[in-house]
Amino acid sequence: MQTPPPIPLMNDTKWDEVRLGMHALGALRPRWRTRDLDTGYLSAWDGDWYYHFRVGGYRTIEWVEVAVGSAEQRRAVLGVLIRVHVPGEETGDGFRVYGYVEAGSAVTYIADGG
Repeated sequence: MQTPPPIPLMNDTKWDEVRLGMHALGALRPRWRTRDLDTGYLSAWDGDWYYHFRVGGYRTIEWVEVAVGSAEQRRAVLGVLIRVHVPGEETGDGFRVYGYVEAGSAVTYIADGG
């Protein structure tokens, strides 16, 4: 039995909204890393949202982890993710935004309160 393909949740416009929102945080800009859908590759942590995040496009981003280092930074990042309205979850170290999920998976959106 063949596994159904993953379901895309984000598009280029949404990823750009995340990218620009994070870049606009200035000194509160968080670090990020992505997991590639096709290869499973987990990128190194990076802090450049403006140029590095969009290198290679968004088509194969399975998810992006966003690391926060303080309560102030967590609130700022959460504000961006709520405003953009993205699928994902809050984690102990920050947030995970999903570009794809397995067929049949429940999808939640990041909201105030987690």
